[in-house]
Amino acid sequence: MSDNLIDLNPKEFSNKLREDDNAVLLDIRTPNEYNQGHIPNAVLMNIYDPSFADEIQMLDKKKNYYLYCRSGNRSYHAGRMMVQFGFNKIYNLSSGILDWNEPLQKDRE
Repeated sequence: MSDNLIDLNPKEFSNKLREDDNAVLLDIRTPNEYNQGHIPNAVLMNIYDPSFADEIQMLDKKKNYYLYCRSGNRSYHAGRMMVQFGFNKIYNLSSGILDWNEPLQKDRE
């Protein structure tokens, strides 16, 4: 793992995210998964969308990105892609939303 991509457990992820004024929270799951419940203030960026890589490259490289998915696998791969694109600070919720113990926001369809 690169120094630019750091795995965090849910408590570390939550604490670091809360204290980071330069944070952007990305949900790497599908729209259906997102609508079933997501971490508040998360921005949906579906890794399976054909435009995913292009959308990632348009993000501000000066921000710190906090990524999560269901189990931590998709977000880890998205984080590796971001490192290749020149992003410096990426934090992955290593166990995904499955182990998230804080309230989730649900969107009405």
